[in-house]
Amino acid sequence: MKVYIENRQRSIKLNQQKKINLIKKALKFLGLKEAEVSILFVNDSRMKKLNNTYRGMDMVTDVLSFPQLGTKELKYISKKVTSKPSNFQSLYLSLGDIVINLQSAKRQAVEHGLSLDEEINRLIIHGLLHLLGYDHEKNSYQKKKMELKEKELFDALTFLCRRKAGTCHFFRV
Repeated sequence: MKVYIENRQRSIKLNQQKKINLIKKALKFLGLKEAEVSILFVNDSRMKKLNNTYRGMDMVTDVLSFPQLGTKELKYISKKVTSKPSNFQSLYLSLGDIVINLQSAKRQAVEHGLSLDEEINRLIIHGLLHLLGYDHEKNSYQKKKMELKEKELFDALTFLCRRKAGTCHFFRV
């Protein structure tokens, strides 16, 4: 399992190892023991440029995902991961790239009543699910499906983190 992180912003401190551990736990929970993903942390300015370049939207956003796999492969993986995660334990998948805007994360943490660390974790999981073919913007069914998977993943990782006290924190107990 390979996780690459690059932090291209300077205003918000980030514990990169903690995020790598979170991603590895999430991938393992999803049955993706042999996967590769990269995450880039940016500020508002860079995110606005990326969002305009790749989505034609001249505005800041919190997270962008760039899957390496095509639509057919993503649909297949999404169905298999949903039904039986163990199907993918032996596959090596280069999932793609996630870009997270830490300034947006800081604002949203306040809105959501979370710590900054918790909000960043939420955005990582959200982006990871996009790489696996989940899309909340398609329709209400897909939105609900993604929300349920996000909650399942949060709950599972929260449980794992509580078992190893002090290793990561999603929600206040």
